[in-house]
Amino acid sequence: MKRNLLKNRVSRTQTSTPVDTEMIQFFVQLSRTIGQRPSVGEIYGLLFISPKPLTFDDLIERLQLSNGAASEGLKYLRDLGAVRVVAVEGARRTHYEAMAELRNLAGLFLRRRLEPHLSEGKARLEQIGEKAERLQGEAREHILARIKLLQSWEENASRILPFLLDALGSQ
Repeated sequence: MKRNLLKNRVSRTQTSTPVDTEMIQFFVQLSRTIGQRPSVGEIYGLLFISPKPLTFDDLIERLQLSNGAASEGLKYLRDLGAVRVVAVEGARRTHYEAMAELRNLAGLFLRRRLEPHLSEGKARLEQIGEKAERLQGEAREHILARIKLLQSWEENASRILPFLLDALGSQ
């Protein structure tokens, strides 16, 4: 059912070919997998498949997005390093293109999204643990055990992350 809804949404776009539509759908599904809105996948997919940089207006028109959705999606993708602004000779408007280097994208995603989450998560788990210490009964022991498990996951992820970033060559 979800796949059909995505297909209907993507089929409303004004793409050039069925391949464009399928490519956009591919990125919509990937976007949902990482917890982002479909519009993020649509924007990246269109920029990825486009042979030339596109303007904000191109994105809105071809993907039939609202200004807000296009603006938020572009901001997210630019912050992630997945999209960059490019100069187009003779053009006054800002043009965008997809960054297609998986190594860079994965490294930036890990550095900008996962690394801060791990840092914040450690402090948050400590706060939750302090509150759980004040609980009474069986619930207390169960919750403290779960917090300890989450802290172990966080520690393992924090140890692995530098190796992943190094393997990806992320600065």
